[in-house]
Amino acid sequence: MTPRETVLHGTALKRNSSAAEIAGIIDLPVDTVEAELAAAVASGRIVANNDRFMLAPLTDVALRARYSLHFGQLREDTAFVQPYEAFERINVTLKQVITDWQTMSVGGKSVANDHSDPDYDADVIDRLGAVHEQVEPILKRLAAKLPRLSVYADKLLDALEKAEDGDHEWVSDIRRESYHTVWFELHEDLLRIMGREREE
Repeated sequence: MTPRETVLHGTALKRNSSAAEIAGIIDLPVDTVEAELAAAVASGRIVANNDRFMLAPLTDVALRARYSLHFGQLREDTAFVQPYEAFERINVTLKQVITDWQTMSVGGKSVANDHSDPDYDADVIDRLGAVHEQVEPILKRLAAKLPRLSVYADKLLDALEKAEDGDHEWVSDIRRESYHTVWFELHEDLLRIMGREREE
């Protein structure tokens, strides 16, 4: 992918984000990202809201149409496809862990977790750690074929360590690069690479 296309791709992943946040996920210098964003805004490919950016709808359509050119070989490479499929299996477990973090059973009914039970929260974070241990070798295999993906392993580990140290907003807070936020972006990246759609 060209720097322009890479920035468009990063903007698709980091919706309504700053240039620095986009740069942090696509392994390009911030000044390069800023220049490409400015050019894309001028041409109408990207919409700017103060210092945050989103793809114009037609830009996303055009970007998706070109993914097969950039990622066609990866889609046929078993050394990439196999770890991707393994990731999808672990993704099911991760979704359940996040659901259990956000809710809990009280009297047989599912209610919002108010995080007043430290033992319950500690158990869920332990399970999150177990998920991370499973996904680490998978991410290494994926990054061996597409090195920029290694950034996700670093971000996931950072979020997990902060959650384990007691700052529980790093589990799933959408206002920061929490574990769930980064995982969601990684999943979206992989889906676009593979030409797949997210299952609701």
